[in-house]
Amino acid sequence: MKQLVSVFLSALLLAGLSFGAFAQDKVTQQVLELGRSDNRTMQHADHLANVIGGRIVGSAALTEAEAWVKEQFESWGLEVLVQEAGTINVGFNRGPWFGRMLSEDGMILHFGTPSYTAGTHGAQKGHVLLEPRSRRELERMKAALKGAWVLLDAESNGMAINATPAAEARRAEIVAKNEDIERQNNEIRRWNWEHRDSTAKELIPYEKTTALFYKEMVEAGVLGFIRSAKVPLQIMYDRAGCFDLTMESLPKACDICLDEAQFAVIRKKAERRERFELEFDIRNHFYRGPVPYHNVIGIMRGSKYPKQYVLAGGHLDSYDCGTGAVDDGNGVTVTMEAARLLAAAGAKPKRTILFCIWTGEEFGLLGSKYFVQSGVVPMESISNYINRDGGPLMATGVSVPAAMYDDYVKVCKPLTNYNPEIPFTVEKRQGTPGPRPKNAGGSDHAYFAMSGVPTISFRETDPRGWNFDYREIWHTESDIYNKLIPEYMEHSAVVTAVTLYGLANLDHLLSRDGLYSN
Repeated sequence: MKQLVSVFLSALLLAGLSFGAFAQDKVTQQVLELGRSDNRTMQHADHLANVIGGRIVGSAALTEAEAWVKEQFESWGLEVLVQEAGTINVGFNRGPWFGRMLSEDGMILHFGTPSYTAGTHGAQKGHVLLEPRSRRELERMKAALKGAWVLLDAESNGMAINATPAAEARRAEIVAKNEDIERQNNEIRRWNWEHRDSTAKELIPYEKTTALFYKEMVEAGVLGFIRSAKVPLQIMYDRAGCFDLTMESLPKACDICLDEAQFAVIRKKAERRERFELEFDIRNHFYRGPVPYHNVIGIMRGSKYPKQYVLAGGHLDSYDCGTGAVDDGNGVTVTMEAARLLAAAGAKPKRTILFCIWTGEEFGLLGSKYFVQSGVVPMESISNYINRDGGPLMATGVSVPAAMYDDYVKVCKPLTNYNPEIPFTVEKRQGTPGPRPKNAGGSDHAYFAMSGVPTISFRETDPRGWNFDYREIWHTESDIYNKLIPEYMEHSAVVTAVTLYGLANLDHLLSRDGLYSN
């Protein structure tokens, strides 16, 4: 037996292969085989989107998702770093919502409410008013505002109506300016009347803002505000005020984004002063904090260079009008499956691989920013960070600076014919590199790039022609499980695993020459 082993090892050496290289090739081959026969990307996606659901910062769903990711990583034999990235004063959970128009031509209403905005007190019925545009109109309808649903002129952008002191100060400025414009317009009207035979002077347009008399209407007792919204409904959160909320300062009036076609019907009825009511039952629930939110990072410790790193990641938090299946359950589950495939294949990388499941991306890249600034990993020791936060598309190639090209060709060689119909390609970037970014934006790669870390991610395409449109799901109610493309995500998990492992096993960090112009 010993003689057979000796002959085998000698044959490997004669072929120019080390035992270590053979072991690496074996792991890679096992990843490729598991990727075809036992790919669990969609199982992860199903649990995240359909069992847990939308995961807004501060929600019980996000807390549950964090615990689930940690549990999965540990079950695959990874070390896990759970890193608190921050807290929010008040938590928010979304329950069911329902609305209808009560009239002879009544209808079920299609709407949503931004996270961290008020719910109803059970089912609440109320008449409908158009918002006042001037102080005079406000005074005329002040008594009628109590118990009313108010239609706003401003179209919804998905964010909550800004009710912060700064926004109220701005509204006060606009009201004062409009009162001055009103006086000037009265003079113009008088002149036009007195000079009826002359060309009429045009009135000065009033300055507009969302809910000009917001505070006054809330104090008058409105049930809520309704804005027109394009379909699919884009529903986000109270960006301006959620972090300053306390249990003593919760919002009082509902903030409803209504299907634009239904809004037009209701507005026309209100303009005609028809008598009808709207009924809403909106179960938005707040709970006392502080509520922490965490990065969950799976660690596959390097055997030779444990303090050098290769990273991949996506963000766990999502908006909660949908289920966060695509943005960014797609990135999370592909990263998780890459970790599982490598663990199942018995990978022992030379460098440490970090599988980074970030938090708070939708609230301003909070998790990845915290990780970069915490210094837990020196930025100069990171070979590359691969971010996935787009559509559920297929990783079909990569474009890299010239100094990285040979390394990537070597690393990605096993992927060349993994899917013969759609070969994986490595391309050399053309043209002059741009400057290192100075401002954060886009996604969780941003703070790494600002720190000079390579953030080379895959080219993601739709080679089969599934007609995916990112704008359809971006922060909308359509961000659900059936928008995922299983073949693409499963393929991308394999590509991610093989690339991470290959980069981790190079005998050097990737060169940063030509990455940025400065």
